This record gives sequence, structure tokens and C-alpha cells, in this order.
Amino acid sequence: MAYMHVPWLFILIQFLLLLVTGGAKVPAIVVFGDSSVDAGNNNQISTVARSNFEPYGRDFSGGQPTGRFSNGRVPSDFISQAFGLKPTVPAYLDPKYSIKDFAVGVTFASAGTGYDNATSDVLSVIPLWKELEYYKDYQKNLTTYLGEAKANETLREALYLMSIGTNDFLENYYTLPDRRSQFTVDQYQDFLIGIAKNFITSLYGLGARKISLGGLPPMGCMPLERTTNLFNGDACTESYNIVALSFNDKLKSLTADLNKELAGIKVVLSNPYYVLLQMIRKPSSYGFEVASVACCATGMFEMGYACDRMNPFTCTDASKYVFWDSFHPTEKTNQIIAQHMVKTALYQFM
Repeated sequence: MAYMHVPWLFILIQFLLLLVTGGAKVPAIVVFGDSSVDAGNNNQISTVARSNFEPYGRDFSGGQPTGRFSNGRVPSDFISQAFGLKPTVPAYLDPKYSIKDFAVGVTFASAGTGYDNATSDVLSVIPLWKELEYYKDYQKNLTTYLGEAKANETLREALYLMSIGTNDFLENYYTLPDRRSQFTVDQYQDFLIGIAKNFITSLYGLGARKISLGGLPPMGCMPLERTTNLFNGDACTESYNIVALSFNDKLKSLTADLNKELAGIKVVLSNPYYVLLQMIRKPSSYGFEVASVACCATGMFEMGYACDRMNPFTCTDASKYVFWDSFHPTEKTNQIIAQHMVKTALYQFM
């Protein structure tokens, strides 16, 4: 009778082995996008879209500015940590890091960029197509470092994060005349969705199978937009929020289409819209005190070089603020957003 238990013991051992190895289900985090997930790539190019100076990074490990547009870490850093990987995802162009670091996490993101090449031209930053070229270069380096079989496995099992699109509307469509003369806002959304589809299809062709497509935040509630919404006090610009919701619906449809069309792919929508809107509307529920203005400088319009360490108005405790500068969240907000994305979408890859 004792022998009857042997198969069950074998199954139990197999199950325990699965649990032990389960933590490495995602061996690396690979990131594409804009300032929401840039960790310092823009430090290495000629652009004004930088944040490698104080007070940026003052709550980062060591209190050092890295090029992240926050007082500390950005969402991709927290997501990496949630997957049992490193607590930060380094920038590919940062000379302090090598392929050894990038083997478990890398970001190609560039502050100020968008889906649309015309968006990246505004501040002379890295366009999305160039981020993909850097990724191809990374693939080659990873193959040399790990060997072809291990590199292919890493690239196949890695989680690819995309966080991009806000600049296409706020920096480009609503600010400059060219795209508005070519497209209605709905047509422009469709134009961007086409670019997103082509990008993910290209990634799939290069071996990616686990992809998170980032939704737009309530961009009409960023302090910069509230400051310029002169006719309604400092209320959110609701027309921009409506566009963000519409675009997010189109992104959701895109994920469904891609999951049907591309065999073996899993694309999810990681949507920050509602959780960030809740923080803005009821900041005290999340331990915040201020949501209408940012911590840095006056908190109304400053970001980048206008947010400098000599400004006497900068707050002393960023954890009380939803926003760090007029366009970017604080580290605390980024952590809450990342936790929400893991809980609502990215858990499927764990």
C-alpha cells in the first residue's frame, strides 16, 4: 500500500519545483516609452528634456538625480521589483551600466517622445523607431553575453512595458498646428493606434511575447493643464480627459486584436487613468495632502530646468503631493500606480 503514495510524492515534488522556479517566470523587464519610464537616456543626447540635476532624484537611493522625472523611482522600477528582479531598471544609454545589468532590466525610453515621430522632433528626443533600433542592438549584445539559446529564452519570457502617448496630445497635437490641420482628434488617435500596432508587431517579430501596453493618464488634470485652464479656475481640462478615455478604449480594442492575430502573444492594457484620477480627486484617501499643484517650485507650470534646486517654493516633503513637477508624479504616486498595474493587469505574467 505504501507504494501507492510514490506517484503522489513525485507530483508534489514537481509542484514544489514549479513554485521554486516560478519567481523567475519573467527573467527581465524591457521598457519603451517617454518620461514616465525614462531612467536617464536623455542625459546622453542633446535635448532640453532632461532632469539629471537637483532636486530631481532627491529621494532616490543616494539622493542622486538620475534623469528620472521624479523625486525618486518611476513605475517601471517598482514593477521590476514586484517581479522579484532589481529595484531599478537602468537606462540603455547610461555608461554606468553594462549588458550584465541590462540582462535583467533595461529601458530605452526617452522623455518627450511619442508614438508620432513629429512628437519626438519637438524637443529633439529619441523617436520610438529609434528605441526599437536600440533594442535590436541590445538583443545582439545579450546573445553575446548569454549565448544564443539563453538569450532567446530571456527575450521570449521577458515582460515588455510600453508607457507612451501623452506627449502626442499635449506636446504635439494640442500645441502645434501641423497635426491639427491634418487630423481631427479622433483621426489622430487612429493614426497613433496604427503606429502602436506596427510597433508591437515588430516586437513580436523580434521574439517578444509578453507585452503591457500603457494607457493614458487623466492628462487634463496635470498641474500644467490646470494652470492653463484659466476660464475654469484650476479645474481639470475635461476635454483632454475625454480624449484620454477614448484613446484608452482604442488601446483596449488593439490588445484584443493583437491577441487574436499573433499566435502565442499575450498583450494586456495597463491603465493608470482611474487610479490616478482617484488620487487627484480624493488625495487624503491615499495619504496625500495636495493634488492640484506639484511639489517642485510653484507647482503650477515648472518642469525640467525650470524646476531647479534654488527655487525657494519647492516643498520639503514630496510624499504629501500627488505630483512632483507640473507634468510628472511623485515617487509615492508612481508606486501606487505600479501596484495597481500589477494587481489589475500584470499579475497575468507572474
